Amino acid sequence: MPPWLTGGFDVFAAEVLPILRKRGLFRSEYSGTTLRDHFGLPRPESLYSEATRASA
Repeated sequence: MPPWLTGGFDVFAAEVLPILRKRGLFRSEYSGTTLRDHFGLPRPESLYSEATRASA
């Protein structure tokens, strides 16, 4: 946690993150467009899809 809220984060992002990325300890790109994609989780079936199929 930065010692002061807004300024501390800016310093961390500008100075520490590039070092961590260079060492391979922090990613610069994500594998998907959503958090679910990033963790490789399957998309759950909609609760309403059964009702939609039954009424069609």
